[in-house]
Formats: sequence, C-alpha cells, structure tokens
Amino acid sequence: KPIFLSIGYSTCHWCHVMERESFENEKIAGLLNERFVSIKVDREERPDVDRVYMTFVQATTGSGGWPMSVFLTPELKPFVGGTYFPPDDRMGRPGFPTLLRRIGEAWDQDRAHLIAQGEQIVAALREYTASSAGGTDPEAKILDAAYEQTARTYDADQGGFGGAPKFPRPVLLNFLLRVYARDPSSARGRHALEMTAATLRKMAAGGIHDHLGGGFHRYSVDRFWHVPHYEKMLYDQAQLAVVCLDVFQITREPVFEQTARGILDYVLRDLTHPAGGFFSAEDADSLAESGSSEKSEGAFYVWTKKEIDHALGGDAEIFDRVYGVEADGNSPAGSDPLGELAGKNTLIRRYSDDEAAKIFGRSATDIFTLLAECRRKLFEVRAKRPRPHLDDKIITSWNGLMISAFARGAQVLDDPRYLAAATRAAQFLKNNLCRDGGLVRSFREGPSAVNGFADDYAALIQGLLDLYEAGFDTGWLRWASELQRRQDRDFADPTHGGYFSAGVQATDILMRMKEDYDGAEPSPSSISALNLLRLAQILDDPQLQTNAARILRSVGAQLEKMPTALPQMLVAFDFAQSKPQQIIVAGQRDSADTRALLRELRAHFLPNKIVLLADGAEGQQWLGERIESIRSAAPIGKKAAALVCENYACKLPVTDVAAFRAALMGKMKSRSL
Repeated sequence: KPIFLSIGYSTCHWCHVMERESFENEKIAGLLNERFVSIKVDREERPDVDRVYMTFVQATTGSGGWPMSVFLTPELKPFVGGTYFPPDDRMGRPGFPTLLRRIGEAWDQDRAHLIAQGEQIVAALREYTASSAGGTDPEAKILDAAYEQTARTYDADQGGFGGAPKFPRPVLLNFLLRVYARDPSSARGRHALEMTAATLRKMAAGGIHDHLGGGFHRYSVDRFWHVPHYEKMLYDQAQLAVVCLDVFQITREPVFEQTARGILDYVLRDLTHPAGGFFSAEDADSLAESGSSEKSEGAFYVWTKKEIDHALGGDAEIFDRVYGVEADGNSPAGSDPLGELAGKNTLIRRYSDDEAAKIFGRSATDIFTLLAECRRKLFEVRAKRPRPHLDDKIITSWNGLMISAFARGAQVLDDPRYLAAATRAAQFLKNNLCRDGGLVRSFREGPSAVNGFADDYAALIQGLLDLYEAGFDTGWLRWASELQRRQDRDFADPTHGGYFSAGVQATDILMRMKEDYDGAEPSPSSISALNLLRLAQILDDPQLQTNAARILRSVGAQLEKMPTALPQMLVAFDFAQSKPQQIIVAGQRDSADTRALLRELRAHFLPNKIVLLADGAEGQQWLGERIESIRSAAPIGKKAAALVCENYACKLPVTDVAAFRAALMGKMKSRSL
C-alpha cells in the first residue's frame, strides 16, 4: 500500500479543520484505511521529515503550508502532495475523497509509473540539495544590499515589511539593529532603527498583541496588525522579547520595556512547567463558552462592546475609545472571511495615555491608572472563559530561545526573577533532555524517543552563552562548549560547511537536508555561526572562528543572490566583520560595585561583545587557562574594576562608572597593558 502522510502541528487551525472534516469522517476514514497506511507527524517533533516533504510540495505545487498532505511509496518516496483538501468537490477542484479514490486506482493500475515518478522526484531533491551548496566568501557589501532590499519593502505607514498577511519575523529586526549599531549617527543607521522601533510600536498597539495577558499572536491577517491568527507560539515570544529589550536599551522608551515584560511574564504565568521548562504554544481556537461544543478562532480573546461595558461600568467610555471597541465589532473589511468575528472586538491601542488625556481632559497619570485597572478587570473576566488548548510538549530548541530571552531580560531590566527562570529552564533541560551526552528533541510526561536536531543544539548553546553573561556560572559555558563539539561531530557538513538538520545516525528519512532560510525561527546554521564566533572570543580558540567562517562561506552565493533570506546569518557576518570587544569585570559577583559596573554595561546596546567575570573563584581559573588577560584580572584597591579589550589588548582598568562608560563608548584613549 502507499502511505498517506499528514504533517501538521498542535496549534495549526487548518490541521484541526481537516481533522474534523475528513479524518473523523467514517466514510473518508474508511477510504484511507482501505487504500493507504496513514501516518500523522507533528512537524515540531520531526522537523527533518517536514523539511524533506515540504521541499517536495513547494517544488511541485508552487506553495506549501500545513496541514501538509503527501502520498509516498512504501520506501518513503513522494509522488503526489498538497496541503489542505476539503471533504467534498468544490469549484471544479477535487475534494479529499475524490483524490483518495484517484490515487488508489492509479496505484492499482499503474504502480510502476508512480514508483518511477517517486524515484525521479527524489533524484531531483538530491540534486537541488547539492546545487544549493555555496562556496563563496561573503563580501561586506552584502550588508548594504540587505539593508536596501529590506528598506524597499518597509511599510512606512503601518510598520512591518510587505503587505498582508504580516508576520513579525524578528530575525529581520535583529539584522536592522546591527545596521544601526555599525553607524548610529548615519542616515542609514537612524533609518534602520526607526524601521525596527516603528514596527514594534505598531505591533504593540495592534491586535496581534495580547493587551490583557501579554505576549503576541502568530501573525496578522491584515496589514494593520489588527486581526491576528490567534495562536501563541513560544518561539515568537522568545525572539520578540529580545528585540524589544534591544530597542529599549537604545531608546529607553517605556513601551518597549512594558512589552518585553508582558511577554516574559506571560510565559512565566502560562507557559512554564512546574519544574522549569517552557511549553510550546496555545491554540487559536477555543470554546465560546463553557458547555458549548463548537470551537471558534479567537473566542478566548475577543469581546462584544456589551461585555466590556458590563465589566467596566463608567470607565468603559474611556477604555472603549482608547482600545477601539465598537458596537458592531472592529474587524477591518476582508479580515474575517468566515464571519467568526462578527460583532466582536479585538483590542487595539488607538491612543497613547497622553493623547487620551487630551481627549478626555484628564492627566496622563489618571489615564494610565484607569486603563491599568480596566485591563486587570477584563483579564479576570477572561480568565473564567474556556482556555485555548495548551500544547504542553517542551521542545529543546524553543526552550533555548526562551532561555536567551529571560537571560537578556535579567540583564537589561535588572530583574532577578528572569535570571531564575532562565536558570531553572536550563537545569530542566540538562536533567530531562540529555541522553548519552547528546540532546533529546522534546519532553512530554517524559523525554521523547527522538534525538535532538541541529536547531536544538544551536538554540540551546546560544541560550547557555546568554545565561552565562547574565549570571556568570561557568558551568553553563562548559556545557555549551561540550554541546558545540557534539553538534560539530553529528551535524556538520564536512564538504560544504553548515549543518544538516538531522544527525549522522538518522536512518528513517530520505535524505539529510539543511535549513536555508531564516523565517519564523532562525536556521541552525545562522545561530551556530554566531555561537562559534562568540565561543571563539570566550575561549580564545581560532579553530572555532575558522568553523564559523566555513558556515559563512557555505551560504556566500545565496547571500549574494538574496541576502534578506538569511538575516540572522547576516547578524553573524556583521560580528565577524567587526572588532568584537572583550569586556572583563573583576569583582565579587553580587557586590554593589560589581553590580554598578554591570548595570552601566547593560544599559548600552553593544551587540558585538563578550562579557567575562573575574571573581577569583574557580570559574576565573577555568577561563584563565584559555585567556591570559583574565588570568591576572583583579579588583583595584578592593574596588571592582572593568577592562575593555579588543583582541585581548586591554585599555587600563577602571573602577569608576563614568570612566567605564567612556571606555565603552570608545572615548577613552586606548592604551594596551
């Protein structure tokens, strides 16, 4: 029998639609069971399988998505593929039962042809994989080309890039912030920052942002960030929190701190396992009310004006005006083709506190206090509704991204809760998602049988490097170094550079492929290039720098053709092109003078740096075996001291915060020790 393979994920709206319409329909299920071996795969548990067959579907149909529906030979070779199929014939297109009958008949009558077709497709996939291998060193002008390409697609009116639907794509914002950091005073640098900050402001004001519970939905169906697809994914929360923190460091605008805290606090409250790991997602669909049987998208999040007015009483007038609440609902035309949001409101922020104060003749402080109390009341009302389904599997790579976010939050916001959250999650992964020195992909009531993939190693290594810089426990550095060696052994492409998604032991997939696009999540090779560059600086290891250069060379041709396909790789390339600073703080970890120096350091957006602590303890000794400049670093006159170095040639140590600020900004005369 041929195989019918359905690939989806827990919070995928159309996956659930096809499940209800077809897989739970007894007649259609009968056809499937008679003609096929049916296999359902969670793409989040098996990204390697998803990558192979998504490449096939995109190549043969011109598009892709989930649910992905693929028909395979018993040897796993695809011959027909698509995405969602309706349960009946519509508008001249075959429904799922018709498709099943036709493929079943073709398999019975012309099996040799279908098998040969599968062989040809696999050969084409192998050729595509081989031909996409690069071999050109990127040139600095690629950074300029990527900026110009990004600027051309920028929506100056509503923020974001391109038209509807609009996705956050934090990797692109990461790149723009590096453009800013290269030359903050230039017109290009200022524009890169403005594109990033304006996009985040529009998102924070829009319906894609959960104004009551914090965090962001997956994407907006319109160009205004107004009506979202209401699922919430952990990887979005992690990456958007980091970008908000970066922009807050630069601008000090409260909206970015508030938005970042909202994300982090939402994850702590709703997506955290009691032992410390982070859950994957919350669904878009939920029951409209307890006892009902039909789920609808956004039911948990949307409101009628009557519901809000009842909950808020006399304060509703101001709240409704500020958050765009209308009697007939506030969905823009064309954003709700199924009519699920008729008469409903997705909360959007139309006015700032200052603007509302002018409209209503109140002080901005009064408006701030009133709106905060209104949000609290509505949050409590909403909490009584049926919650969306929680995908409570814990994915190693997404947890690595979230560890980075909490570690960065601990640094930028000086909040020990966030350092504790990052530390507990890292310890959870070490206790539960390690096997035989390597990583396991996921955990749900126990570790999965599936070994980790390249993105699991890459994202966790990144998280551990960020966690070290937040709390200076060298145990996390050591683990990161061990995982990097394991990743290089099991996933590296020794011929062309970069990393395959699956390890060398993978025997149950057609071929090992590489992720060559920084999309909703950065590719493992992009994360790893920066990890290697940072580790090379931390451990003073030129071989790691060479390994990073091989990754950059492997995508050189792709970057030349379409640099914005890999913006996170450009972040690594920018690091490689710069002169990274090594900043050493010598002092006791929790002393007031050490904390004062660290607080000054963390007030600035300095992306191309590493930070090391010399506290006289075992960690300094371990680092000192590798780095001469940290070996002798010590406080001066019992006061914590800071050294700013380039290529481990250090300026004179300083103990004064103002002098440290000058050294960081390059205003202090450079004198090597």
